[in-house]
Amino acid sequence: MGLTSSLLSFFSNPFYLFGALISVRVAYYFVRVFFVNGPRCRSTDRLDGKNVIITGGNTGIGKETAMGLAVRGARIYIACRDMKKGQLALNEIREKSGNENIFLMKLDLASCESIREFVKEYEKKEDQIHVLLLNAGVMITPYQKTVEGFEFQFGINHLGHFYLTHLCLDLLKSSAPSRVLVVASLAYLPGSLDFSDMQWSKSYNSYLSYCRSKLANVLFARELGKRVGEDGVTVVSLHPGTVYTEITRDLLTGWFSILKPAAHLAMYLFSKTPEQGAQTSIYCATAPEVEGQQGTFWDSCAMKKLTKKGVNDEESKRLWDYSVEQLGL
Repeated sequence: MGLTSSLLSFFSNPFYLFGALISVRVAYYFVRVFFVNGPRCRSTDRLDGKNVIITGGNTGIGKETAMGLAVRGARIYIACRDMKKGQLALNEIREKSGNENIFLMKLDLASCESIREFVKEYEKKEDQIHVLLLNAGVMITPYQKTVEGFEFQFGINHLGHFYLTHLCLDLLKSSAPSRVLVVASLAYLPGSLDFSDMQWSKSYNSYLSYCRSKLANVLFARELGKRVGEDGVTVVSLHPGTVYTEITRDLLTGWFSILKPAAHLAMYLFSKTPEQGAQTSIYCATAPEVEGQQGTFWDSCAMKKLTKKGVNDEESKRLWDYSVEQLGL
């Protein structure tokens, strides 16, 4: 019997076909459970009476993190650029968590003026920050610049959050014990810092630019942790996992856009959901064992060892000085 006739015989038999579908479904379930989903936050600690700022808390991982911390009693400020999406997220979080202490504030990390205005308005409302979650970000975007002229990915993912943290430091110190959580990525691994052209003025690679910004996140957390540890502010970076969210919208451009449907299907099937991706952020915001672990890196709700480039003290200090200079601090 030929291959074609064997296949026709197989697919024409409902019993064989049903068995094949069940086998595929079971295999997919085990792949997701053991290789994709990751562990859930095991911390049961609450944040009653604690103030939390989450950048990008209106969508994706940020929104699910806000939901998880709202259930734990936190007073949450969603800081985002899109106020329409922010309002929808706020309403949903309040309704599902039963926590009314969820608030919305405008923040555009591509504008230093917007960052200053955000902090000024926040200080009118509150005098404490217990958790500053630097979650917002962009990924593999076409070349563009922030208001101040910084390359978009580095400008938002690193410099915008650097500036925001700088302006919030006094409140973080006065609220100690407090935490700064930097949502980085394992994409820091291919990243490199070229201080002769950090803004990609000569040539631009959107993927490597993203990796550079994530390496900057890791090194920023390490350097900041050294500087504020004695003030009772814990600083860590974390990897949420490969998560299917809106951040993947620029994943394929130009001629590669023809592959977008297949890429998005693969992401949907084999990536974490935003709720699963939020678990490490929730863990780092609440777990007592994170306290005082300055500059460490967390993945799947556990501390993980960084490579040499992630613990390069010379590079982290140089990046700090560069950031201060660029922002005019």
